[in-house]
Amino acid sequence: MSAGTNPAAAEGTWRLGDLTVNRVGLGAMRLTGTAPFDRGVPRDRERSIGLLRRAVELGVNHIDTAAFYFSATRSANELINRALAPYPEDLVIATKVWPGRDSSGAWWWATPAQLRGQVEENLRQLGRDHLDVVNLRVPPSRRTGSIAEHFGALAELRDAGLVRHLGVSHVTSGQLAEARAIAPVVCVQNPFGIGSPGEDRSLLRLCGELGLAFVPFFAIAGSGREAGPAAHDSGTVCAVARAHGVPVAQVRLAWTLRQGPHVLAIPGTGDPDHLAQNMTAATLRLSDEEFARLSSLGG
Repeated sequence: MSAGTNPAAAEGTWRLGDLTVNRVGLGAMRLTGTAPFDRGVPRDRERSIGLLRRAVELGVNHIDTAAFYFSATRSANELINRALAPYPEDLVIATKVWPGRDSSGAWWWATPAQLRGQVEENLRQLGRDHLDVVNLRVPPSRRTGSIAEHFGALAELRDAGLVRHLGVSHVTSGQLAEARAIAPVVCVQNPFGIGSPGEDRSLLRLCGELGLAFVPFFAIAGSGREAGPAAHDSGTVCAVARAHGVPVAQVRLAWTLRQGPHVLAIPGTGDPDHLAQNMTAATLRLSDEEFARLSSLGG
């Protein structure tokens, strides 16, 4: 498959342990509705299934999901199962645990002993006998605390064969070091994008030095987070987008990918047109001057 028919591979590949992925993947959070979780309008089921299949056709072999990505009528994991099973041999599905939602949609946080149940729920929904990558998603209340007990419980599940590789999400550099002292870590999944503060940029550089994948979320949404991109973006970002004749989202993704070969993008969408635009971001070449202007924003 050429770069023209495989845009997700246009920026090359990276390894998550012994698994090789194209640097542009897909986030599954927006497959279930026009807004995440119980907000917004449910997506058409067949449209979401078609989008997943189209993503794989475009070269996506890294999908980020979670059992708590569900709305009243849709589950991201079950959509992935329906669309892609039996799974392509090169497809890597990453999920995350620690947060959970009950059947009413209410949020809860797992104890170390409850992480096995969360892993098994992902296995059931995806129809798999092991998970490729599981990220320990640290709650905001623990941003300065120890994650050793929870990460140690995940390491035991890895030793038991339920999980192939481990990652961490929403962590500090200290928590990353704590996790790596317990078991191998293949990726760090943290919020990051244009305007991110220096602390976030330092962690991105540290991952590169350690040979770990850095997988930013909210790279397009920025401060809008789950609500999506702000209605009025920075004038600098808009000017670069106009110069290339592309949507702002493509500029944000192209800038993110240029942070280093270890940076993987997982833009989320339930819109087939946005999917195509996000995939071609890997082919967008920013000039050095444009990259510098964008890098000077915020942070």
